[in-house]
Parts: sequence; structure tokens; C-alpha cells
Amino acid sequence: MKVLIIDSAHRVLIDNLKDAGFEIVHEPEFEREDILREIEDYDVIIVRSKIIIDKEVIDKAIKLKCIARVGAGMDAIDVEYAEKKGIKCLNSPEGNRDAVGEHALGMLLSLFNKISIADHQVRKGIWKREENRGLEIKGKTIGLIGYGNMGNAFAQRLTGFDCRVLAYDKYKTNYSNQFAQEVSLETIFKETDILSLHVPLTEETKYMVDNAFISNFQKPIYLINTSRGKVVRTMDLTQKIKEGKILGACLDVLEYEEFTCELCPKDNIPQDLIDLLQMPNTIFSPHIAGWTVESYYKLAYNLSQKIIQTLKATE
Repeated sequence: MKVLIIDSAHRVLIDNLKDAGFEIVHEPEFEREDILREIEDYDVIIVRSKIIIDKEVIDKAIKLKCIARVGAGMDAIDVEYAEKKGIKCLNSPEGNRDAVGEHALGMLLSLFNKISIADHQVRKGIWKREENRGLEIKGKTIGLIGYGNMGNAFAQRLTGFDCRVLAYDKYKTNYSNQFAQEVSLETIFKETDILSLHVPLTEETKYMVDNAFISNFQKPIYLINTSRGKVVRTMDLTQKIKEGKILGACLDVLEYEEFTCELCPKDNIPQDLIDLLQMPNTIFSPHIAGWTVESYYKLAYNLSQKIIQTLKATE
């Protein structure tokens, strides 16, 4: 079988597939028009965050048996249409769940203890102690929306903080474990102090966190988003921070990211994002929650194993 890889990945992906007998073509410089021209020759295409695999691409891929993503989110792939045509769609969320869990915790600790602010001050010779008095996670109730790989990994890392972890997942039941308690969305709204989002970007979750959603919380909350930027409507988030309904936010992803995970051009940044970036009770990172040395390897390794197991089983 011929495999087309159009993005960067750890070498273990290529090595494992070659060892399994696949013919590999690695074309990281391929653009959309190149893929449309060449895809009919391939059994497998492996992507990361370069192009959208939509109906047009899938229809051109007359031999395609598998679309694989080196990562977790599948929002750039028309999975429903591909599966209707008998094409397997694979990803590797197990590869970066540990990284996401640690990053979410790190952002929360930094926000609560004003580490970023204090660091910048000390570097300038400013020594403020009372103004940088922090908060503790202990005793807080953390609500998770989405309890798959990422939500579970974050909950696991909270076990040593003597806090209460609640989880709501619309598409699962009986998922309570030693790390989190399964609850209703109404309970999340009622009891949460810190909300962490772990959902994919779909038509259902796009702008899920808007003015109405935030208003449902009975207490002011802190927000963590390491999922997808467009799950949160920036305009409403900014307004709720101004109102004090949201006490602070940890954002690894932003609504105004480009498809390639780059931020929109500086001369095109909307005013609501400008306001958000200037708020002291916010902390940001550039979509790197799952971006570690270890996850780079694990994403590629796990995906290679899934491709081998899936396609060898069809032979």
C-alpha cells in the first residue's frame, strides 16, 4: 500500500510503516492542488494541520482506504463523508493526552499564583508580594466538559491537590473513576469554581461557551480552554471577564486562530481579542498544550500502530 504523508511527524511514523511493508512518500511541501492531483494513487494519507480533507479531496482519492491524523482533533477531516465511502479515519489522542493534562494544570497554577506577572515584574526590578498573593487549588470544585483522553488526563493530574473534580460528557455514561465524578451539566453549572473544556470542535460545540452558557453558572468561575478556540466566543468571554462572571482565563487556543494553528495577522486582530490580550487575569499559550518532545514521538508511534493494525486486518 502507498502512503502519502503531507506534514511533519516524528521519524518513527515512517520507520514503522516501512517496516510493515508500506511504500512511503513524504511530501511536506505539498499544497492542496498537489494533493488533488496526486491523491488518486494512494491508499493512505497522513495529515496534521496543513489542509482540510473535504469532499473534494475524498472524491479524488479513488483508492483511499485510510485518512490518519497525527494528533487528536478531527475537525479538519470530513469524517462522516469519508466513512460513508468506506474510508477508515484514525487519530492518536493517546499520544498527547499527558502533555495536555500537564499543560492545563501548569496554566492554572500560573494564573492562580500570578507567576507570569510576578516573573515579568522581578525581571524589571519590581518586588511586589501582597499584590501577587495567590490562590490554592485545594478545596475548589473543578468541572470538566468532555471526559475522553484529555479530560481524564487532566483529572488524573489533579488528584494530589485535594480538590473535587466533576465531569460531564454528553456522549458517555458510567465513566466515573478514581479521578472524576460523573455529573449532569446542571451540576456543572451549579457547583463549578474552575471550568476546563475538553471537547472536539463540531457544529454542536462551535461557540458553545457564549454569553448564555456562561450565565448559567451560579458562581463566578475560572475558565481553561485547551480544546479548540472556536468552542469559546471571544466577544462574550471578554465581556464576562469585565463583568466579573469569569474571574480569569487560561487559553491555549483562540477563536481567531487560522486553520494552521497560527494567529490571525496582527493588522487584522479584532478589538475583542485585543481587549482580552490586555487583561491581567488571563494567561495564553500558542496552541502548544499537546506540544512536547514526548508527545511528538507518541503521536507518531501510536498512529503508526493503528494504521498497521487497521489495514493489515483488511488484507
